[in-house]
Amino acid sequence: MPRITIDMVHPELRSKAKSIDKPMQAFSLTKTRILKALCQLLRRRHSPQMNYRQEYIIRPDGSRLRICVYTPHQRRENVLGLLWIHGGGYVIGVPEQDDAYILRFIEASGCVVVAPDYTLAPDKPYPAALDDCYLSLLWLRDHGIEYGMRPDQIFVGGNSAGGGLAAAVSLYARDKSEVAIAFQMLLYPMLDDRATVSSTNNNAPVWNSNDNDGAWRLYLGDSYRSEGVPIYAAPGRTVDYSALPPTLSFVGNIEPFYDETVIFIDNLKKNGIPVQFKVFDGCFHAFDRMCAKTEIAKQAVVFLMENFAHAVENYFAPQNLP
Repeated sequence: MPRITIDMVHPELRSKAKSIDKPMQAFSLTKTRILKALCQLLRRRHSPQMNYRQEYIIRPDGSRLRICVYTPHQRRENVLGLLWIHGGGYVIGVPEQDDAYILRFIEASGCVVVAPDYTLAPDKPYPAALDDCYLSLLWLRDHGIEYGMRPDQIFVGGNSAGGGLAAAVSLYARDKSEVAIAFQMLLYPMLDDRATVSSTNNNAPVWNSNDNDGAWRLYLGDSYRSEGVPIYAAPGRTVDYSALPPTLSFVGNIEPFYDETVIFIDNLKKNGIPVQFKVFDGCFHAFDRMCAKTEIAKQAVVFLMENFAHAVENYFAPQNLP
């Protein structure tokens, strides 16, 4: 991809694009550890505008997986259940960093949200994160009713790597036939380790080609960009898009994930999957979070929430379990 220049950035976002003319720094494990430590501080924070509690799931190896369960202060019945997966390139992040997203969904629908503190790649590579997210989905299926969830309306979603994991969970759930997912929200998702035009030599702010390369290497290890990468590790590699849930997505057109998102969405459409998708011109990765007060970010939020409301009214998937 040609180097991103300041004139390619949306005018409202240019003040935040100060790194655009600087050389891309090499991705390092040390940098990741520092960012991970900073993210851990967020574990002590959550919005007082919704109920928050921590639960623990016992993994097959006997260790504990922490999940955060969010509900409205005034409980409602027959609401959807949402598995929301945080971003961070598979290498950093905690559930609490996405309070703003989660609060919007709860205020709009009264839903119950489960957000897993999944294993990060510096601790264990794939499939640890996917295993944790799928365990959390099973927990939501089995325990969501205790929080007023209707069993035939389970959504999954996430942003960045969380969007990639949400797509992977949908594929995995489809193939295992243990949980029916009614809808997925994939916000600027991290889907494919293979090079695309937009992910090559991309120097855009927030997430660039060096970040992308380093994160995928940590997540996939020696299999990075090999023929053997499973579709559940890099959902963009799937060739079977059938029977996937209706999908909502948006992405900026100057960020590394632009091409892989467009390809994934186009393939869903070709397979008859209902899709709501929007490209935001001149927008870099996570612009809706990094520049939340700008009009372009507010437009992204409106697009997200209008289509979320449509999904709440229209998309259901009975479990039909044996």
